[in-house]
Amino acid sequence: MPTEPLSADEVGAGLRELPGWQLDGDRIVRTYQLPSHFAAAAFTLHIARIQDDLDHHSDLTLSYHTVRLAVHTHDAGGAVTAKDLTLAGRVEAVAPGHGAR
Repeated sequence: MPTEPLSADEVGAGLRELPGWQLDGDRIVRTYQLPSHFAAAAFTLHIARIQDDLDHHSDLTLSYHTVRLAVHTHDAGGAVTAKDLTLAGRVEAVAPGHGAR
């Protein structure tokens, strides 16, 4: 059974709880700055583990000191769902441990 898309109000309320995250078109996005390339790579691996644990995967981009996530739910027609907010919250929880800001 597909996941239900969130309303604009629900997405807005969820984003208020996720500093740095914003709506960009049909997905929520966040870019993190890290102290080194190695820290950014380690953070990317931690995010990959979270995604596997949730069985929900984002577009994840690693640059030199930067990690960017773009998240939406394919089985909801590409809309933002509670799954996306959960993934974002889990990433936010581990970000400080990697020195991400």
